[in-house]
Amino acid sequence: MSPALATVDVVVVGAGQGGLAAAFSLERAGLEPGRGFVVLDADEEPGGAWRHRWPGLTMARVNGVHDLPGFPLGDVDPAAPAREVVPAYFAEYERRLGNPVRRPVRVLAVRSAGPRLLVDTGATRFAARAVVNATGTWTKPFWPHYPGREDFRGRQLHTADWAGPEEFAGRHVVVVGGGVSAVQHLAELAAAGAATTWVTRREPVFREEFDLDARRAAVAVVADRVAAGEPPGSVVSATGLVLTPEVAALRESGVLKRHPVFARVLPDGVAWADGSVQQADAIVWATGFRPAVDHLRPLHLREPGGGILVEGTRAVREPRLHLVGYGPSASTVGASRAAREAVRAVLAGR
Repeated sequence: MSPALATVDVVVVGAGQGGLAAAFSLERAGLEPGRGFVVLDADEEPGGAWRHRWPGLTMARVNGVHDLPGFPLGDVDPAAPAREVVPAYFAEYERRLGNPVRRPVRVLAVRSAGPRLLVDTGATRFAARAVVNATGTWTKPFWPHYPGREDFRGRQLHTADWAGPEEFAGRHVVVVGGGVSAVQHLAELAAAGAATTWVTRREPVFREEFDLDARRAAVAVVADRVAAGEPPGSVVSATGLVLTPEVAALRESGVLKRHPVFARVLPDGVAWADGSVQQADAIVWATGFRPAVDHLRPLHLREPGGGILVEGTRAVREPRLHLVGYGPSASTVGASRAAREAVRAVLAGR
């Protein structure tokens, strides 16, 4: 039996910050949910990637959640888990928008089909004049390759799998990565009584504060990569680590003593090129994520450098496609702004 075919003006893929902001702008422009546009989301419930964060990530520890357009988050308990607060906020936002999100619906592929783009979900194909892709990165954790990694006999997990430090109490854990997630894992492990070794490719940069100029400079680094057709990397990786009281205490205690990256993984630890070895029971790969854009492969968007070239939010190789949350817009504030820009461009091309 062939999939059902539905014709709509715009398909939004993903119902995180960027997807919901795009839905708001589309509805405000007069497009009717279900007919003028649809929002497709692979998760069972609202919340995007926030649903899957670990319990110890409280609202006090997140980098910030930008308000969705027209409905501020308001005051929240800083000790409350982000994976509870933000999904509840998103759920209420969807309700206020008239529940335009269809879920769980996984987009398998987006293809060019004459004057329209064909969005294939298996059960249904949507023929759209334009597609706003807002799929984020959480479903694409990056696992770097090191010799011997497959022979490690201990526990290996990525930030995407992190459920808390309890299972590592009394054990030695190597944490790989120089971002905020790595620091938070180290803090939780230390509090749970685990011994740790922190490994990063580059010397960490600690900032007393992260002001507007620093934020703009970090975004510019990622924007330059995207403009060159290279993979975007992470905005967070260009920001450095803000020296909060918690981070300062971790440095003072020695938990944030950084080691250069090891040369190989051993069955019972890791080894550096100088012959030094650290035995370990577990390795936590806090090594970031990549854009979740595998469903866009049929559009052949990749440049020789491996990235997708965009102008504003529009994909250069497929102008009917807009990327929200890709590269410099991969933050809550950036995704909301990019969503507005994408919808303006879509409507201008009617």
